[in-house]
Amino acid sequence: MNSSVPGRLDRYLKEAQAMLAEREARWRRAKRMKFDTLAVHGLYTMEEAITKNQGAIIEPLFLASAQAYRDSDELEAALSYQIPTWCYTRIHNPTLGYLEDTLALLETYGSDIRAGCCVYSSGMAAIENVTDTLLVRLGDEPPNFVSQCQIYGGTFQQFNVRKFQERGIEVRWVLKPEDVNEWRKRIDRNTRFLYAETPSNPGLQFFDLKPVIELAHEYGIPMVVDSTIASPALLRPLTIGADIVIHSATKVMSSSGMGMAGAVIARQPIVTSIPNEEMKADFALYLKRYPQRDQGGCLHPFQALMTLNDLRDLRHRVDLLSRNALTVARFLAAHPKVLEVSYLGLESHPLHSVAKRYLKLADSDENRYTHLLAFRVKGGPEKTRQVFDRFRLIYRATDLGRIKTVATIPAISTHLLQGEECREMACIPPDLIRLSVGAEDPADVIADLEQALSGV
Repeated sequence: MNSSVPGRLDRYLKEAQAMLAEREARWRRAKRMKFDTLAVHGLYTMEEAITKNQGAIIEPLFLASAQAYRDSDELEAALSYQIPTWCYTRIHNPTLGYLEDTLALLETYGSDIRAGCCVYSSGMAAIENVTDTLLVRLGDEPPNFVSQCQIYGGTFQQFNVRKFQERGIEVRWVLKPEDVNEWRKRIDRNTRFLYAETPSNPGLQFFDLKPVIELAHEYGIPMVVDSTIASPALLRPLTIGADIVIHSATKVMSSSGMGMAGAVIARQPIVTSIPNEEMKADFALYLKRYPQRDQGGCLHPFQALMTLNDLRDLRHRVDLLSRNALTVARFLAAHPKVLEVSYLGLESHPLHSVAKRYLKLADSDENRYTHLLAFRVKGGPEKTRQVFDRFRLIYRATDLGRIKTVATIPAISTHLLQGEECREMACIPPDLIRLSVGAEDPADVIADLEQALSGV
């Protein structure tokens, strides 16, 4: 370091130690609270509200792009990461911190696991930062990674085109993720991580996560799980051993539909074969300090506050949407013009039993199976489009996890660019309608489906 005024730097370091100790005490208190309490409060306390934020009972919105410092010593200590700082919104911001604290607490709920969180401008930005950070070249041979093929279309494109075709980083697809041996066969000494999306979008692929997580750790690599569809209200992969969880917080976490956000929640430490102790110890903090800082995929503070507000009733909302989805799925399963319904909550679904072991509403022994389902219309793609075009209440859009019911045909929208061959590999037929059930009375959603189906 450059020369500093004697005593000044020590003062800032002591202040930082006191701040971190107080934060640790708040974290320990929060870990004793229930899921709904954490969703409402996070780590924001009455003491902080009164002493620092003029009594504001809602977390304040910090729109300033940069943090000011008292002198050169504090500036240097902050920018060399010797003391906690937010310094510049591209790196961090206090409002982002409130959201990150809440997500880390929710994802580790019911356990003693410590985790960090880094939020992003979108789920895709979060996926890119995580995977690119882990795809380190060690030695002469290029890195690779293993992923199930049943994933969101944007993720598939990022893996298959941006990484594999454009950069030569091989993604090794698993066609049957329930088969642990298929995962094993694709791992070698240059494999950096395993990647899963469960339940998957749109096919609702689900499998026993624990053996695959154990396989990843057997090879000294992390397990990365996209848990967007379930949310921490139903599934918390970190608590069963996963290292990193990714969310498109645009979806069920932000069901109002008024913005986009992504999040990475990582246990401390993660399992990895990469010889980087700082990254291993606190992966989320490492992302914030380096990759996100340099690549700039930061979340806007206003959107962080919007997402935080949407989170406050997450468990109740997921409960309602899941119950509505089950009612709709049962109607569709009995309809004479429907060829097939895919919903994990139906006992006829081949993956129902494994989903039943994992998907449980927080602070409850009751199963819930998410808001998402898919169905196929008899008569093929043309009949499917006719039904789709007749919706009057249900919105035709590529979104999901909304408070309003939304439908799309993945083969001509979210998974169009994959191409027919890759859609077949991922089991996405052209006559499939993905339905994200909202908070309307399910009788009205069913009435809209009935009129659409009966009219063709």
